[in-house]
Amino acid sequence: MSIGLIGTKIGMTREFMDTGQSVPVTVIKVEKGRVLDIINEDKRGYSAIKVGFFKLKNSKLTKQMKGYFTKKNTEPKKILKEFRVQKTDVYKEGNELGLEIFKDKKFLDVRSKTIGKGFAGVMKRWNFGGLRASHGVSVSHRSHGSTGQRQDPGKVFKGKKMAGHMGDKIRTMLNLEVIKSDIENNLIYLKGSIPGSKNTQVFLRESVKNVRKKTIKEKHEAKVKASAAKKGKK
Repeated sequence: MSIGLIGTKIGMTREFMDTGQSVPVTVIKVEKGRVLDIINEDKRGYSAIKVGFFKLKNSKLTKQMKGYFTKKNTEPKKILKEFRVQKTDVYKEGNELGLEIFKDKKFLDVRSKTIGKGFAGVMKRWNFGGLRASHGVSVSHRSHGSTGQRQDPGKVFKGKKMAGHMGDKIRTMLNLEVIKSDIENNLIYLKGSIPGSKNTQVFLRESVKNVRKKTIKEKHEAKVKASAAKKGKK
């Protein structure tokens, strides 16, 4: 497992590439993480580091956590995360991790919570077509119709698409292209939209899958080479 970072979604804007192409991007302000603890394989059977994100007031802490942060001699952190690493020698307690860990990465995975929509019907929640708008259908045009069977088995199966709470769930977007990163201001620009409203907490990590697709810049360069080769043949 690779080390990740946590940030806050600022909003969306656009970036103009050198080619003149306009790309919609989501801007994320990344929080620097502090290494609080180093876990050795002898202790727990695996090697990992514990990283803390976001400052927290002392008054918000429980007695146990006050004791923990006093022992570690560091300021309180709101979120604590463990990341399994192969070599713990590289890290020391008190080290800060920022955007530089994604310096050479072209694609990242993003995990955040979707916007809550409250209780929604099947047409909005699952894109059902609804019942007929005429010919005897009375006051149930947007209903989901039949949900179960007859006497056998006589129940509604688990997972049946029905009306209910929509949104407000953790979702992961894979392989989002990094358009730009501003290390001085701790900002990263990712292509396209990501789940959640403004000020949503976002978890960033290195792509889990082996990404073979090209970036916008690489596509443009390939296009230029192809057109040059075509002209050379003529």
